[in-house]
Amino acid sequence: MARTITRYADFWPHYLREHGKPATRTIHYAGTALTFVFAAVAIAWGGWWWAMLPIAGYGFAWAAHFGVEKNRPATFTYPLWSLASDYRMFFLWLSGRLGPHLDRAGVR
Repeated sequence: MARTITRYADFWPHYLREHGKPATRTIHYAGTALTFVFAAVAIAWGGWWWAMLPIAGYGFAWAAHFGVEKNRPATFTYPLWSLASDYRMFFLWLSGRLGPHLDRAGVR
């Protein structure tokens, strides 16, 4: 049985290793970007658009894990850390600062 991760500092490199394939990260980025689109639409027009946030975020992420990475999404075991890490990975990628984090986690 795998050890339980009890500190976010230990989870972050684990999370990055679970997203080791560039295609997995790309699909994650698409889903995460869509959450911002749906949030903006929901704020502007209200209604059912709020329901699209988890569908976009988790739908894309889970498709990437099951279809590309062939692993179990970290969300199932560490839901809050996984959510925070998804946005952290997205913004680090967007700002061009993800590479060193991947290197330290042993991803490349």
